[in-house]
Amino acid sequence: MTTGNMIKNDLSVLAKEDVIKLIGKEWMLVTAGNMTSYNTMTASWGGIGYLWDRPVAFVFIRPERYTHDFIEREDRMTLSFYGEEYRKALQFCGVKSGRDVNKAQETGLTPVPTETESVTFAEARLTLDCRKLFKTEMTEEAFLDQHVFEEWYKGPKGGGFHTIYVVEIENVYTR
Repeated sequence: MTTGNMIKNDLSVLAKEDVIKLIGKEWMLVTAGNMTSYNTMTASWGGIGYLWDRPVAFVFIRPERYTHDFIEREDRMTLSFYGEEYRKALQFCGVKSGRDVNKAQETGLTPVPTETESVTFAEARLTLDCRKLFKTEMTEEAFLDQHVFEEWYKGPKGGGFHTIYVVEIENVYTR
């Protein structure tokens, strides 16, 4: 099965990835919606692992982000990863809102559907096609380390508390 120029693989593809580097250093696009109506945003917080007897990813999205609305509305999302040559596109998708601009048009990224009708981009070197399993809202009371709370939610980096989503990785696509 191909999605644009991507090839569907099994989950063993992830065993070859450094997942700490993958999300924290390379960043990812989190995309929710369908080919008619979707939004994407850059994220560098999250992880990949194994939970509830299945491969999962977990992502953190602030409610004020436009993509949050799409994630809330949909059952699925994609997490996609890119080579260094797309760094400027990811930077753009991290600072501009889909409320105001068409990110695909502005960055030259090409939206393509997955076999589950989720959206990824043809330029992605790796796409995880995911189904939502769980969500919870962060709260101040839940922070065991107050320094983290102070730095990321109360200080100049502050913003709304993230919604944490745990998603099952159902399909993996590579280019």
